[in-house]
Amino acid sequence: MSHAAQISRLLLCLPVVILACRAGALMLRRLGQPPVVGEIAAGILLGPSLLGQLWPQAQEYLFAPEILDDVDSLGQLGLLAFMFLIGLELDLGHLRGNGRAAVAVSQLSILLPLLLGALLALGMYDSLAPPGVSRVAFVLLVAVALSITAFPVLARILTDCELYHTPLGSLAMTCAAITDITAWCLLAVVVAVATGGTPLASLTTVALVLGYLVVMTRGVRPILARAGRLKPVAAGSERHEGLALVLLFSGTCLSALATDAIGVHAIFGAFMFGVVVPRRTVVVERAAARLRSVTEPLLLPLFFVSTGLHTDIGMLATEPEQWLWLGALLGVAVIGKWGGGGVAARLTGRPWREALALGALMNCRGLTELIVLNIGLSLGVIDEELFTMLVLVALVTTAATTPALRAFGAGRHTAHPRTAGPATEPVRHA
Repeated sequence: MSHAAQISRLLLCLPVVILACRAGALMLRRLGQPPVVGEIAAGILLGPSLLGQLWPQAQEYLFAPEILDDVDSLGQLGLLAFMFLIGLELDLGHLRGNGRAAVAVSQLSILLPLLLGALLALGMYDSLAPPGVSRVAFVLLVAVALSITAFPVLARILTDCELYHTPLGSLAMTCAAITDITAWCLLAVVVAVATGGTPLASLTTVALVLGYLVVMTRGVRPILARAGRLKPVAAGSERHEGLALVLLFSGTCLSALATDAIGVHAIFGAFMFGVVVPRRTVVVERAAARLRSVTEPLLLPLFFVSTGLHTDIGMLATEPEQWLWLGALLGVAVIGKWGGGGVAARLTGRPWREALALGALMNCRGLTELIVLNIGLSLGVIDEELFTMLVLVALVTTAATTPALRAFGAGRHTAHPRTAGPATEPVRHA
């Protein structure tokens, strides 16, 4: 394919993907679902699960290998920017004031699915693990994937349900923050094990990660904090905000490059840079808003379609046994997260309705699990069959969150979802 033809196809592919994901988000939004459910579904429908079945020539034309490489690169760039925004919006203030309940719920809602997921993965290893993959890497990846709670999606759901500033919402965000941090640390270990080769190499990678964290928290963060205290010149000007945007994006890329060079996925660097950037400054907030306005509607859909192209529900239809494995994965996911979070909340004195609502919130996975699964697929730890199953688990558990809140009386305000959040809305992404 000539360079001119490649550009022409890319110029057709990009609006098709972006508009399809936007349509899916709007459609599911009207049904009271978080937009990410519609975006994930749109990505799957553009892949071999639907478009490849109904019109394979169109799929081959839109997503030729050369075009797919460009789409994947842009999607990965959007993913790095998104992870920076997650880190920036991870309010560690949620970790204060919820005490015993937050610790109990967050730890049990990650430990129970980790244990159950590990046991299930041990049973799946012989039939579903790719050839040559170590048992430890496979088991850890599946266990972590089933233990994820989607912090950003959870914040969006709580805002839509008018629960963000309630005691339930505050406790849920506290637990999700602790769970998210724990899950990313565990995923770093998985990547180190999968790429390190020997135990010594894995330990070296872990040591380098710890050194990187020390540099970011003890070195980079104080420098950024001091810079943030300097009185900016014309802080509201376009030029100053543009410079802040350039610096934030450049810092994200360099931090991602550092973790990638260490041997841990680049998203960890992007996320960590967002964590150490000073918050609650006008310039940073406006620059982040600019970055978000491009990342979420334009770049993240490319990540969703890249995920959808690796998701082939038709593969499961040919082997009934795979549906049994899918049912087992879904059961472990729900029992581990919903059951673990709900029981822990009940044991700390919460009423059953509130405890079950909190467990449902912990069971929300969304985009965060897709990130974990794409890392596992790119490392060869899981194949496309298991990838498809786990994507469906993420889709089902995320879609079940809002209806579950309504069923337990916590989401009554979502019968007619608002088209916009309140003035104090914490996040805007899916």
